[in-house]
Amino acid sequence: MTPLPLGTVQRMTVLRKIDTGYVLEKEGQTALLHHRETKEELEENEEVDVFLYNDKKGNIAATAVIPKIQRGIYDWAEVTNAISGLGVFVHIGIGKEMLVSADDLPPFERVWPKPNDKLFVTLGLDRRGRLLAIPATEHEMNRLFSPAPPEMLYQPVSGRIFRTSREGSVMITEENYRGFIHHTERKEEPRLGELVHGRIIDVKEDGTINVSLRPQKEKSMTDDAEAILRHLEKHNGVIPFDDRSDPEDIRATFGISKAAFKRALGKLMKEGKAEQRDGHTYLLEKKE
Repeated sequence: MTPLPLGTVQRMTVLRKIDTGYVLEKEGQTALLHHRETKEELEENEEVDVFLYNDKKGNIAATAVIPKIQRGIYDWAEVTNAISGLGVFVHIGIGKEMLVSADDLPPFERVWPKPNDKLFVTLGLDRRGRLLAIPATEHEMNRLFSPAPPEMLYQPVSGRIFRTSREGSVMITEENYRGFIHHTERKEEPRLGELVHGRIIDVKEDGTINVSLRPQKEKSMTDDAEAILRHLEKHNGVIPFDDRSDPEDIRATFGISKAAFKRALGKLMKEGKAEQRDGHTYLLEKKE
């Protein structure tokens, strides 16, 4: 006997009414429709469309609330909770939250989604036949993308991250453009599902875009200079960096490029707040 397909909508028949709800039947198999899962009074032999899922005990349960997200059907789902080592839970529109397994999330938990982030997911089954939410692959996301017009260059843009790595992050914008954020264009790696705001720095011939999450140069230089000052103050007014330091060491410490570091350091020196000597940068005392 083929089991009832979880994560789908099925038309079932009311077999009988019980204290907790209704026992539904289809092709010799049953599911429980709890009173709280339907707004209508049902009669024996009445047919009803329900969404099937498994309850906490693993039994087949039904709800008359039909979610947009089903087996093979994708939509955005809000993250409600994250459990280290297990995965994150998302709300798909029914009472039960669905697990996105750690196997389908980035290997580093620091970029896992947090509550209120959103993932573009469908439903599937694990090896035990339990219903899971599964994030869309880039192949699936390709169906959503629209080409960005050239006039979008340098315009502000917002969107959600759907793939992330050390090399960069991929986002889908509110206009459905595919955006790539190179690791040099972000101060920290965004979370999967995070809503980010940036600006378009390149529009490719195929309509995809490159996005920067860093502020524009003038503001960025000020922010970077303040970060260097704070670092100097925390390290007794001296740091082992100057404008000849290794770019990777600079990025590992300050999260910025060597060019950005040199611009910020030049600003501090011009303002008389710092100086370089013997491969180090020193904080200068304020003159009264």
